[in-house]
Amino acid sequence: MQDLARIIELVAPRRCTVLITGETGTGKELAARAIHSAGDRAHRPLVAINCSAIPEHLLEAELFGHVKGAFTGAENSRKGRFEQADGGTLFLDEIGDMPLDLQAKLLRVLQEREVQRLGSSQTIKVDVRVVAASNYDLMERVERGEFREDLFYRLNVVPIKMPSLRARPADILLLARHFVAKICRQESIAPKVVFNESLEHLVRYDWPGNVRQLENVVEKAVVMAGDRQLLMARDLALPGPPPAPRVRQFPMPDHGLDFARTITQLEKQILEQALVKANGNKTLAADLLQMKRTTLLSKLRGLEAAV
Repeated sequence: MQDLARIIELVAPRRCTVLITGETGTGKELAARAIHSAGDRAHRPLVAINCSAIPEHLLEAELFGHVKGAFTGAENSRKGRFEQADGGTLFLDEIGDMPLDLQAKLLRVLQEREVQRLGSSQTIKVDVRVVAASNYDLMERVERGEFREDLFYRLNVVPIKMPSLRARPADILLLARHFVAKICRQESIAPKVVFNESLEHLVRYDWPGNVRQLENVVEKAVVMAGDRQLLMARDLALPGPPPAPRVRQFPMPDHGLDFARTITQLEKQILEQALVKANGNKTLAADLLQMKRTTLLSKLRGLEAAV
């Protein structure tokens, strides 16, 4: 991620085209916005378009615009995304889903720096920095004849590969805590804390949806926790069983033991450890022990009286 930040810092002031690849949810659009914000075009618009979300017969008009009467329903002339992004940045998301015939027209626009609205013979000069993104391996698509090779090399001037979340497990804990704090602020609720065993569960999960999935899981956990300050593994609702708590074998002395006294001492140790982990916060300690706060307080008073 530090290498990625350095690449963004280097490429941001330049005009060159950038191709961002990576799995779904790795933050490709965030990287595109970081490139735009760190460059000289930050004061100009960043226009984004998802090439897979717009029907094929409308995508050309969306990109290049159209004149009145160019097709059925075109009652007025309209600027395309290239004109809207003039002087700024155009983010072409899911570029791998663009139809082949439209890829040829996009290539010409990138080379000539001019667009032609649908239904018009007039060319319009545009100054646009293009950042494209795909969750496909575009070179594989080139080999299968599904993506133009010349367009691939025109887009792939500066390639940026977004790493998957499972490739950087150390970031999972940082991101989880960040999302918990962010969601609590947005919802105007008291800050919540992720229990250590829950963090282990997060690290062991494969995260096919990457950072976006992690944020969604954390948001659900905050909701499911209700008034509890501590987020448990059961709140995360991840596929697969949560890690089982470690159970320690209790040594039985050959000469036997005083059962009541041993249970009292063991209970005291458990309560003390919970309070230490919760930094003295009795509400959090009660959550750790999965008991009501009033029950915890009652047990603490009972232990004090016994001493």
